[in-house]
Amino acid sequence: MSLATQIGPLGQGDSAPLYKQLQKALREAIQDKVLAPDDALPPERDLAGDFNISRITVRKALDGLVSEGLLTRRQGAGTFVAARVEKNFSKLTCFTEDMISRGRTPHSEWIARMEGGVTPEESLTLGLSPGAAVYRFHRVRCADGAPMAIEYTTVAAFALPSIDIVGASLYEAMAATGHRPTRALQRLRGVLITPEHAELLHVKPKDAGLLVERRGFLRDGRPVEVSHSYYRGDAYDFVAELNDLG
Repeated sequence: MSLATQIGPLGQGDSAPLYKQLQKALREAIQDKVLAPDDALPPERDLAGDFNISRITVRKALDGLVSEGLLTRRQGAGTFVAARVEKNFSKLTCFTEDMISRGRTPHSEWIARMEGGVTPEESLTLGLSPGAAVYRFHRVRCADGAPMAIEYTTVAAFALPSIDIVGASLYEAMAATGHRPTRALQRLRGVLITPEHAELLHVKPKDAGLLVERRGFLRDGRPVEVSHSYYRGDAYDFVAELNDLG
């Protein structure tokens, strides 16, 4: 059965552009569970034929849903309905490792990277002397082309030889110098996405979000990083295994 048969034809009393109509139909199919998480969409040429529209129209519709985080593109595999990401709170992993372990392709869009002196608040959090050097990394973290989180990280400068050594993975760069955190304290709380963050995450202002504050420590107990990450509330679930120690 074709997707057009499942969700119905376009253009019935709707004056919106065809790509908008297809977006609406696919969005409702996802919300109504007609399309389930990780379901593969037919190839663009098949969608174009089924709905009697051009491939350019199909591509424009799918691009918009990818930006919304409802669909994801996987290199060499096609377009899929996005599944919510489960982040295990009991394992100390970075965003890149989380996405790769789930078969997704991670990348970062840099907002800023800079070197500076530690602020009074950072000095207390990282246990650094006033004026000590730190590196700051501000990034939008993406998976399969869709923005998932905005991350603001401050790292003690002794942990990295230079600010430019950080590529796709901060933890990989820190591991190369023997300064990857081995323990962390994290705090999670719900927030409303600000207009500034909404634009970067492709969501609406005041949508639900999750703020994760992390303080990472070296094996010898020294704090080495502090981060504030704002996650899309519609894309992430945080889980932790609990044990009865009584």
